[in-house]
Amino acid sequence: MSDVIATFTDQNFEAEVLQSKVPVLLDFWAEWCQPCIAMVPDLESVATQFQGRLIVGKVNVEENEHVPFNYNVTAMPTLILLKGGQVVEQRVGKMSRDGLTKLVEPHL
Repeated sequence: MSDVIATFTDQNFEAEVLQSKVPVLLDFWAEWCQPCIAMVPDLESVATQFQGRLIVGKVNVEENEHVPFNYNVTAMPTLILLKGGQVVEQRVGKMSRDGLTKLVEPHL
């Protein structure tokens, strides 16, 4: 994975996401999901642009069952923005860098 994108799992989710002091953009993905893979450069760009003010991380739905289930993730990619451990935005489908920026900026 990337240096600027975190990997979240069922095991580290509470400590690293729910207790985060900054907003967290979650990308729920799977290796077989082509739109998910195509979106990685845009996610990396947004992670770099907002470094220190936003955490961008990925949750592999094939390897983690609790987190995707808890957020009712049924399609990929699903993007969820959490602030203070609460969902503030949720989108399904591939988003451009501009779309991602517009999604997160109001919450920073």
